[in-house]
Amino acid sequence: MLSDKGKFMVYASPFSTKNGRLKTVGRSVVKIAESLGADAEITQTSGVLSIFVYYENGGKEKISVYCDWGKNWSEKDVYHAIKSAVYALSFHPEYPILRTIRGK
Repeated sequence: MLSDKGKFMVYASPFSTKNGRLKTVGRSVVKIAESLGADAEITQTSGVLSIFVYYENGGKEKISVYCDWGKNWSEKDVYHAIKSAVYALSFHPEYPILRTIRGK
């Protein structure tokens, strides 16, 4: 069930588990989702070459907030990159529920 705070969706290639990138990105997404009271979903699919993170609220379009293409960042760096994207998105009038990220 979709929470009223939206959902973060992670799409990754099955190969991304071999080098640990999916765990790194997944933990970062879960931390941000929990801080906002949002849901998080991780899906492995053969239709992608890298790891992509999207935010969706209320069945509206998915907004890209992170792409892991070619990065070898730490969990802290991934977390801050996603948080920065969500922070910027929180100023959009369609996503007022993300405003709580500004105080964290």
